[in-house]
Amino acid sequence: MNELYPIFLKVAQLNSLIVGGGNVGLEKLSFLLKSSPNAKVTLVAREISEDIKAIAARQPNLELVEEIYQPHFLEGRHMVIGATDDPAVNKQIYSDAKSRNLLVNIADTPELCDFYLGGIVTKGNVKIAISTNGKSPTTAKRLRQFLEEVIPEDINEMVENINQYRDTLKGDFEYKVEALNKLTKELLVKS
Repeated sequence: MNELYPIFLKVAQLNSLIVGGGNVGLEKLSFLLKSSPNAKVTLVAREISEDIKAIAARQPNLELVEEIYQPHFLEGRHMVIGATDDPAVNKQIYSDAKSRNLLVNIADTPELCDFYLGGIVTKGNVKIAISTNGKSPTTAKRLRQFLEEVIPEDINEMVENINQYRDTLKGDFEYKVEALNKLTKELLVKS
């Protein structure tokens, strides 16, 4: 049973830490920045790949720190991603983060994760997150590819139009929900 609670974090308003400067760190950083280009991220690693340095040159909200991980790097953070190739360091990151009540994800180690980085489909203001409860990232990837193909490119226009319509509605919350439900049901049937 998948008991995950899906949320969308405004990571541009949070301070995120990624520990790891190799391929896994690059993957996690790229995923985060693809979804939220203005995310505030500090990446800490003993060695940082040239690919990550190239991203940092274009990304003003990305700070690189070429040092070994120390617990003090968690100060002022909201979310931590451990992406090193050393299981002992990853376990230490998890332990340190949990002792500070921080959300933590240790790459490829579901039992050391408060959250997973699932598949994401983005078309304008529409964003869909896909999770397999950490069981099959490949399945999430295939579902993402499928949804990217079937969701129309002009869906953002529809969302904007519905938003404008919502602003014109008068009445209480229940009335507005009922009116919007009726409208969107008809729109989706016609599509």
